[in-house]
Amino acid sequence: MVHGSRYRVQLRRRREQKTDYQARKGFIVSGKARLVARSSLKNTVAQIIIAKPHGDEVLASAHSHELINKYGWKGATGNIPAAYLTGLLCGLKAKKNGVSAAILDLGLVSPTKGSKVFSTMSGVVDAGVEIPHSTEKIVKDRTRGFHIQDYAETLGTAEEYKPKFSVSCAKGLNPAKFNDHFVEVRNSILAAFGLPACQPEVRSAKPKKAEPKPQPAKGVKPQAKKVEAPAAKAEVKAEAKPAEVKKPEVAEVKPKVAEAKVPAKVEAKPKPKAEEIEEAEEAVEAKPKAKASKAKPAAKKAAPAKAKSAKAEKAEETEEAEEVEAKPKTTRKKPEAKSGAKPAKKSAGRKE
Repeated sequence: MVHGSRYRVQLRRRREQKTDYQARKGFIVSGKARLVARSSLKNTVAQIIIAKPHGDEVLASAHSHELINKYGWKGATGNIPAAYLTGLLCGLKAKKNGVSAAILDLGLVSPTKGSKVFSTMSGVVDAGVEIPHSTEKIVKDRTRGFHIQDYAETLGTAEEYKPKFSVSCAKGLNPAKFNDHFVEVRNSILAAFGLPACQPEVRSAKPKKAEPKPQPAKGVKPQAKKVEAPAAKAEVKAEAKPAEVKKPEVAEVKPKVAEAKVPAKVEAKPKPKAEEIEEAEEAVEAKPKAKASKAKPAAKKAAPAKAKSAKAEKAEETEEAEEVEAKPKTTRKKPEAKSGAKPAKKSAGRKE
């Protein structure tokens, strides 16, 4: 199957949108009676039912056609005021049979504010049957039929609203006085059950509608609104601003940098090389070399002599380096390549 092997078809009354079995289970478990309100385009039915082991028992019921046959209703039987009167009739019957409380059973109807289901419930509540509900869902002006009366008044004269209220006008009902007829039928229902008539309720103030703005005719450009010049404001004298205070100019003081005195180079006069060599030879002859084992005390005295001999060696090295530089450098000539023909390649197995 398309939905899988575990797919199960819903029950017939659930497919026909007649019974919500999950809600019905809750009603049966509670053990209380339920108000079943169902409405169509032309009729409304209200029943108070209680579940029993052998099946449901209807304790009270009312149909919108009873309003016409018994109580002289001249309006349509599918509107909201007719649903309220049907609920009032059902509630009075249930009160007579000893039912004092019930639960509203909406079925699969969406709980819309001010709908016919809630207007039927408000009629049952006014009859004296307790039903838990929220007052926000009930719109009293619509249950009394004021919205129909207002619509007839906006149409104007009787010639204009007769085509839209042809059924009620044929029965002799003026839609501009719909609320008065509603009060008469309600009082007749209460009188049938021995209850006193209710006084007509005062209507709440109607919200004022915003008047539509006049639109210009086609092809005519709307005139631009004249913009009035604003009134001349009183001239305000400008307050004298305080004179600007000039900041005293401060001379930039640059820090003096002490010039570092560079000591003049002292040219050391070189001693003649011959004198240095003679002094070194005399120093070497005067002080014989000491042995290595007794060199520690004499090493300190021989330090200046060694320094002089080192100077003499350096001087000799510098003289030799100058003599080498003075001699012209001899460059070896590369042997010139002997001009001649390359030896011929030996030909394999051929003699010329």
